[in-house]
Amino acid sequence: MTTGAFLHAVNQPPPLEGYDLFSENRPLVEALRREGGGAEEERCAAFGAHCGQGPLELGRLANEYPPVLRTRDRFGERIDEVEFHPAWHELLGLGVEHGLHSLPWREQENGHVVRAVLFMTLGYAEAGVGCPLSMTFAAVPALRASAPELAGEWEGRLTSTHYEPGPRSHLDKTGALCGMAMTERQGGSDVRANTTVADRSGDVYRLNGEKWFCSAPMSDAFLVLAQARDGLTCFLLPRLLDDGTRNGFRIERLKDKLGNRSNASAEIRLEDAVAHRVGDEGRGVATIIEMVVHTRLDCVLGSTALMRRAVAEATHHAAYRAVFGRQLIDQPLQSNVLADLCLDSEAATVTALRIARAFDEGDHAFRRLATAVAKYWVCKATPPLVAEALECLGGNGYVEESGLPRLYRESPVNSVWEGSGNVNCLDVLRALGREPESREAFRDELALARGADRHLDAAVERLDAELEAADEPGARRLVELLALCLQGSLLVRHAPSDVADAFCATRLGGEGGRAYGTLPTGVDTAAIVERHRPRLG
Repeated sequence: MTTGAFLHAVNQPPPLEGYDLFSENRPLVEALRREGGGAEEERCAAFGAHCGQGPLELGRLANEYPPVLRTRDRFGERIDEVEFHPAWHELLGLGVEHGLHSLPWREQENGHVVRAVLFMTLGYAEAGVGCPLSMTFAAVPALRASAPELAGEWEGRLTSTHYEPGPRSHLDKTGALCGMAMTERQGGSDVRANTTVADRSGDVYRLNGEKWFCSAPMSDAFLVLAQARDGLTCFLLPRLLDDGTRNGFRIERLKDKLGNRSNASAEIRLEDAVAHRVGDEGRGVATIIEMVVHTRLDCVLGSTALMRRAVAEATHHAAYRAVFGRQLIDQPLQSNVLADLCLDSEAATVTALRIARAFDEGDHAFRRLATAVAKYWVCKATPPLVAEALECLGGNGYVEESGLPRLYRESPVNSVWEGSGNVNCLDVLRALGREPESREAFRDELALARGADRHLDAAVERLDAELEAADEPGARRLVELLALCLQGSLLVRHAPSDVADAFCATRLGGEGGRAYGTLPTGVDTAAIVERHRPRLG
């Protein structure tokens, strides 16, 4: 070797970048067409091509340089500002520009389906910005339903496609974002245990107390729960007052989180903070539930995006990496593992888009139960899938530069946010008990696949028995079966037979093991993997 020559890497895959993140996700393309968004396919492809370029690197930078809290300026005055890397602002601005926080409220026809596709596509590049986009998206229906006057003042700004960071009164902005501050130390998910007090002061309220979790603390406003005279009540709290002075909103510290590190989450203290009532006093939970159901949908979308990114990385690596004289992707055991991962990724995708269509159609009965079920199962299934995908890259997957460790740290977050697993399972039990129409709508959806697969038919029979005996100790088992039956029904109707048959046999028929890579003999694993592998160039 001559002096100064460089060694070139051999037997290494090219970087998985510079490709259309949407068009190379075939199950997502098919779901967009099927669920009513086909007219926007070109729009989604253009966004996917863009996200496959610079945003992938922006996501890395936003996590390498996480937000920093500046409580005071150089003169010692309280400012309570969160400082972000420019990559964060570019990514969040990209999401706002394309309406990921507002598309259904701006474009009524098929808006949820198209937004779901765009939201997931940006999520492949970076998940952190999904939080402020989701909070803002979900605030609009809550304000519309419970505070029409406030909606009239704020909606135009919350749905604007202009990203305007920085501390200014919302009256001086054309675009605004909304965060959320519900939980407190002593209660967590039991928000009725909140101790923040709201005292009426003329046309507004003044809030005093602490919040253990404030999502997106750099936002222009927040939906907050506090105890008013007649009980727990929902409020809209602006970060700055109309005249531009700072509200009594104090950031105590930023959370040092496992993942989702590009996004800020904070502990805050409210000191005579001015807020506007949203809904009647004592109706705080009922008011905020409209926001929660939308953010839970986004938890499903976010986890589905993480699954897809992990599967794309694993299948891409296997297609280019040779071991023992053959490409990894052609080795039967590795192909079995990859195909098994692909099944869960596709099942999550068809489920997410079907539920998004229910939002577009105003099908409250189906979406009520299906959203809670999917929130539990899709989010719960994501960490083991990402862990197995990481292992497909071997030691390379354990190194930060591969991107898989970041995905792995991110993977549990949606299962924790907007109600942990048990909270969602208990919510399913409440829906089954109080809203029998949601149970019937769910059963009607499953009935569309009756007779198409023996494993699915048998599972639906078991489900009927489980529903009759539903109780709290068995809630997780019941919700898992509800989710798998829904996914099996959708795959049987819409996916290739290789995918649907393998899913039903293993997830519903007991022919698979508890680890990935245990698909039974006879499954065309190569066909399944090829359907999910992204192509460069």
